[in-house]
Amino acid sequence: MNANLYARLRAHFGPDDKPCLILPGGGIWTYGDLDRASARLANLLVAQGLKPGDRVAAQLEKSAQGFALYLATLRAGMVFLPLNPAYRPDELAYFLGDATPGLFVGRPGGTAVAAGNAIPCFELDDHGRGALVDAAAGQDEHFEPVARAADDLAAILYTSGTTGRSKGAMLSHRNLAVNATTLCSLWGFSADDVLLHALPIFHVHGLFIASHCALLAGASMLWAPRFDAATVLAWLPEASVFMGVPTYYTRLLAEPGLDAAACRRMRLFISGSAPLLPETAQRFRQRTGHTILERYGMTETGMLTSNPLHGERRIGSVGPALPGVALRIVAEGSEDGPALAPGEIGTVEVKGENVCRGYWRMPEKTATDWTADGWFRTGDIGWLDADAYLHLSGRAKDLIISGGLNVYPKEIELALDELPGVLESAVIGLPHPDFGEEVVAVVVAEPEAHLDTDAFLRTLKTRLAGYKVPKRIVIAQELPRNTMGKVQKNRLRETLQPRTGG
Repeated sequence: MNANLYARLRAHFGPDDKPCLILPGGGIWTYGDLDRASARLANLLVAQGLKPGDRVAAQLEKSAQGFALYLATLRAGMVFLPLNPAYRPDELAYFLGDATPGLFVGRPGGTAVAAGNAIPCFELDDHGRGALVDAAAGQDEHFEPVARAADDLAAILYTSGTTGRSKGAMLSHRNLAVNATTLCSLWGFSADDVLLHALPIFHVHGLFIASHCALLAGASMLWAPRFDAATVLAWLPEASVFMGVPTYYTRLLAEPGLDAAACRRMRLFISGSAPLLPETAQRFRQRTGHTILERYGMTETGMLTSNPLHGERRIGSVGPALPGVALRIVAEGSEDGPALAPGEIGTVEVKGENVCRGYWRMPEKTATDWTADGWFRTGDIGWLDADAYLHLSGRAKDLIISGGLNVYPKEIELALDELPGVLESAVIGLPHPDFGEEVVAVVVAEPEAHLDTDAFLRTLKTRLAGYKVPKRIVIAQELPRNTMGKVQKNRLRETLQPRTGG
């Protein structure tokens, strides 16, 4: 049996003339349109000399054509590498050098790094126009999915590392298919659903979790190029499901028109990628009558837990483990368990067919993050209640989640420490009413050095994606440390918290 994920998805597509992607302004891509477009692109990839297993990198804004490229890559048996459009040239150079793609697709003017590394390039603009589409126009509209084994790679998604070096999570056709099938059933997706898709598609949440559920159900998607609260509110009466990050919900709550009438066709609101504040969930329920379903997942694992579709959705909990997912809490620093009892706080470890096979070209990091008996160490801290609902209480890996995007302090600290006059730095996340957390940097000057924080921010904006750049930089005489010399970031948070405004 062919385990190619595209073959599995296509088996559940709606009729050829059924709307799949409904675009702003009334444009429609039917299931037939999507199938034909991905076939043309798959044929183009083969015509470029790419073979099964080769990587296809894409740094694009969201478009129907960009989504078709993802499906074409699966279809041709190749490995998709989505990259955040906010990445700067230095960041992009690392990803391309590490993954060594056979093709790069970027926005106009954004292919210079790839071209400089002798990687063949095509351009695709934010409206789905460009050399990629032009080159594919004459290709055949038929392409049988290339035979793939379940454990063959389907995608590599980079997740920043605490050492500052990004890790490429290797996701197989099995990983993605198992998670998609489970979630489609668990969340009750059907061909009658209309998913309001306002998430980016360079991330697990939008590219896999949202779109796979819709495709497996043969449902339609309202395809918003980006999240805009007013646009989403206008589309809500036509939708039945919405997936978002907590920031989306806080911005929707700022819209006066958000009420039960606007949500009259909605059956499900889902939140993930960052913790949902209980007050946000409660305000949303008061305004709309809907209790947001919160779930928990990671780049390396897809979804791990979810509050139930039918049953109690506990505000403040991310729900029990999904069917097929084993989850345990172990003492922090413990190598092999044993699992802690309900109510005891420790590190979350998981196992299941949804968990990726390791990190691209990083066997030493793979060995560190997986136990000898196959449990993945998430690095998240939490506890299970008596009914096995998971409650997350922190992140051992010091991760900051701002606007639903992962920010690892070490990467920013390395960039800060290279700036003239900086002796050392520490980066923390502080609560923010819109983004969930904001990035704040604390720097210590070298003796007699004068630090210009505004200049630092301007420099960082040229080196880091915008969402990683600190919202502010604080100058300190020294960083608080414990007796072992480790920086006590909890003390920095306590000191700076009262000064954090909305």
